[in-house]
Amino acid sequence: MTGVQTCALPISYTADVWGSIHRTIASSAALAQASEAQLESARLLYQTELASDYFQLHGLDGDTQLLEQTVNSYKEYLTLTKNRFEGGVASDSDVAQAETQLYTTQAQLTDLGVERAQFEHAIAILTGKAPAELTIPPMSLTAAPPPIPVAVPSALLERRPDIAENERLVASANEQIGIAKAAFYPALTLAVSGGLQSTSLINWITWPSRFWSIGPQLAQTLFDAGKRKAQVASAEAAYDATAANYRQTVLTAFQQVEDNLAALRILESEAAILDQAVKAATRSVLVSTEQYKGGTVNYLQVITTQTIAVQDQKSAVDLLTRRMTATVQLIQALGGGWDSSKLPTTQDVSGQR
Repeated sequence: MTGVQTCALPISYTADVWGSIHRTIASSAALAQASEAQLESARLLYQTELASDYFQLHGLDGDTQLLEQTVNSYKEYLTLTKNRFEGGVASDSDVAQAETQLYTTQAQLTDLGVERAQFEHAIAILTGKAPAELTIPPMSLTAAPPPIPVAVPSALLERRPDIAENERLVASANEQIGIAKAAFYPALTLAVSGGLQSTSLINWITWPSRFWSIGPQLAQTLFDAGKRKAQVASAEAAYDATAANYRQTVLTAFQQVEDNLAALRILESEAAILDQAVKAATRSVLVSTEQYKGGTVNYLQVITTQTIAVQDQKSAVDLLTRRMTATVQLIQALGGGWDSSKLPTTQDVSGQR
């Protein structure tokens, strides 16, 4: 008995009647865009940390410069006090107080080197270098923070990468609801089959041995014990959670902008007041010094005015550093110059052209 020889090529195509495939592609594209925005968020975070460390490092340079000037001044006062002691117009207690003041300030000056080295090493790591490979020359902060033109608050919806990321996650979660609902409808498959069939290989080349068939097929799950309803409910709950997180991200962004705008405004007013305090303290040191030379006050009065003056001057230096870092934080809150137009398009992430 001769067997039947068959050579067939089946082809099938599932029609996206209910949009399940389209929604799956759209959901995956939104997730890819969210990943890109997440990358930008991480990049902005590291850039913010780098700029903040840079300004704090040079803020320490300002403190160092101030303490160096103070040490030189205290050395002069120590010499003055020793000369007055040798002349019999000052006590040994005055000399001891001058020495204590000088050595304490020198210790504070030396301690600043530890903190500066830590900031320098952190900057090296953030720039991808070993700590020993980077040396940043000392430079004191002198210029005031630049003015920041703030756009309409709603622009944050496009300017911040974390907001763009959460918006894309919401879009993906919305598509998942459609995918879950599409599971309730039957899947339509178009099948095509064609080939050659004969009892003899020699007859394959003849027309009667050829065959083909085409036809649709419908497949639907009749009973799933509530699985599809649960999947829809799960997708809707995931969407609600993602949307709530998106809303919270937007609110947090507005808060961060307002916080740093308020900080810059208040610190600017404080700087103006502190500048007057520094001038008054400097004048007080000059007056008390002349009084000490004239013998009308003791050296404790000079030390008191000097301490207040140094504290005010250091506060002014540190305040400028705080204003610069607040500016950095504001720029971060505004998205750092990034906007949602820099996200890849759906065609880019899906490979469609």
